[in-house]
Amino acid sequence: MFSLTGADMVGRILGCGDGPASFNAEATRRGNKVVSCDPIYTFSSSDIKARIAATYEQVIEQARQNQNEFVWEAITSVEELGQIRMAAMEAFLDDYPAGMIEGRYLNLQLPSLPFPDGDFDLALCSHLLFLYSRQLDEAFHHFSLLELCRVAKEVRVFPLFALGGAISPHLDGSVEMLRAAGHQVSIHRVNYEFQRGACEMLRIQRADG
Repeated sequence: MFSLTGADMVGRILGCGDGPASFNAEATRRGNKVVSCDPIYTFSSSDIKARIAATYEQVIEQARQNQNEFVWEAITSVEELGQIRMAAMEAFLDDYPAGMIEGRYLNLQLPSLPFPDGDFDLALCSHLLFLYSRQLDEAFHHFSLLELCRVAKEVRVFPLFALGGAISPHLDGSVEMLRAAGHQVSIHRVNYEFQRGACEMLRIQRADG
């Protein structure tokens, strides 16, 4: 979803809103340097595991009821989706205790991050900004995007769709704001589409990057 290449993975990477996902675990095994931020990391492994178990059936049922909103190609069924998500969450849970000790999982959240300017080479934000446009207003998006640009030389955000299957109403204003701040902004088609129509990412290159 971020069109990552081997070169992209060389530097320090920040993930915001990562949740119980396996990206950090898999990247760390390959020798990459990733820091994940999410308020869920205030909880213990057992608490997160219990939360996953408690919400699993609800999440799968929602996917089943809204099947027409998704592209069932790489993932062929709701059942396979459940298996893939649980496998990713298990990989996260296996890595979480060590990652907490090593400072790879931090209880932090946008729009304010405690990192120095330019601390990361690349910041990734998946399924948070733009997706939750109804819950997070335009000001939150602007502050968050500027903060990501402050701490990272490049920022990538996916998807650009809000829940319900339409382009986020905050996208155009965010692009205009970022360009006015001097950043280079572009929209790229990616080789990933699960939410129907959501196959583009926002790429921001910092003004002094």
